[in-house]
Amino acid sequence: MKKIAIAIDGPAAAGKSTVAKIVAHKMKYKYIDTGAMYRAVTFHLLDNDIDIYNEDEISTLLSNIQIQFKQEENGQHIFLNGKDITDDIRTDEVTNNVSTVSSHAAVRKEMVRRQQEFVEERGIVMDGRDIGTHVIPDAEVKFYLVASVDERAERRFIENEKRGYKTDINQIKKEIRERDLQDMQREVSPLVKADDAIEIDTTSYTIQQVADRMYDQINKVI
Repeated sequence: MKKIAIAIDGPAAAGKSTVAKIVAHKMKYKYIDTGAMYRAVTFHLLDNDIDIYNEDEISTLLSNIQIQFKQEENGQHIFLNGKDITDDIRTDEVTNNVSTVSSHAAVRKEMVRRQQEFVEERGIVMDGRDIGTHVIPDAEVKFYLVASVDERAERRFIENEKRGYKTDINQIKKEIRERDLQDMQREVSPLVKADDAIEIDTTSYTIQQVADRMYDQINKVI
């Protein structure tokens, strides 16, 4: 059976990462959370008091930012320069600043370069904002997941509760709307649906139902 590349795009909290992990596990493919890579860079900048609006300064630091994914017993972990930052990158501070960092051309160029290295041998599931349009434009299967703001805010609220973060759901809705706008209006690799992507509205579906719909499409290709 041939191995393919599967691209999953969509706005924040549309269910991309969760369903991507399920699909990758079932197919025994490698999973790459590109959003976590941008979050890692954002965390590094914030943790070192670096101006997130200063692209020139950030571009000089990128070569010193080493990002690794490792599969642990409780799931995939992300490491920054050897330190496990899996939980650190999910704070509100990182969430509210990652779109700004991601909008810098130098950051996107470097992250895309690294992401494309993962794709060379296929057998990969990758999710993000510009995977089907920019990172893997030749992916054999592309999906674009969407969901209502209310649904996405509820998911993020529950996720935060599980991690022990106390958040206000109305504030989360506001932040999601602002992030959607930022992601769609940025000059470099904005969030858009690829022409050949299959759109799935996850609002009224369980994660397993979404995964099953994806399997049906993937099986048509392989």
